Amino acid sequence: MKQNPSEYKTHLAYIKKLYEEQVPFNKLLGINILKIDVDELCIQLEMKPEFVGNFIKKILHGGVISSLLDLTGGLMAFIGVLKRTQRYLSFEEVTKRFTQTGTIDLRVDYLNPGKGKYFLSEASILRLGNKIAVVRTDLKNDQSVLIASGTGTYLIG
Repeated sequence: MKQNPSEYKTHLAYIKKLYEEQVPFNKLLGINILKIDVDELCIQLEMKPEFVGNFIKKILHGGVISSLLDLTGGLMAFIGVLKRTQRYLSFEEVTKRFTQTGTIDLRVDYLNPGKGKYFLSEASILRLGNKIAVVRTDLKNDQSVLIASGTGTYLIG
C-alpha cells in the first residue's frame, strides 16, 4: 500500500516529537523544530550560557555548532528516506528506520563567530542513494548571519 500525503505528515509529526522529546542529547540542547516538511527543515537553538565556548567573546562553542549541523543533517537524511518510501510504514517501522540513521562523515566550515540570541539550522539533501545520503546544512544567527556550513554523509539503509 502506497503512503499518502496525510500519512507522511503524520509520520513527520511523530518524528518531530521523537527528535525533540525522546533523544536525550536533543533534549539537553533544547532544540526546537520550527519547520519539518518534504523538502524543508529548520531547527532552532536558543543561546544558553552553557553553550559559550569563548567566555571573553561569549560566542557559541564549536562543538555545539557541529552538533546542531549534524543532528539537522541526520534528520534531513531521514526525511529523504520517508519521502522515498513507496508503502505505508507503521510507527514501529518509522522508529526502527529512524534509529538506523547514522553519521559517516561531517565537514564543518566555521565562517563567523557564533554570536546571537538564537540560531537556525536548515538543511537540504544533495544526494539520496539507497544506503547513503549527503546533506548540506547551514547555521545562521538571529540576524541571518551565516555562522557555519556543514556537509554530512549519513548511513540510511
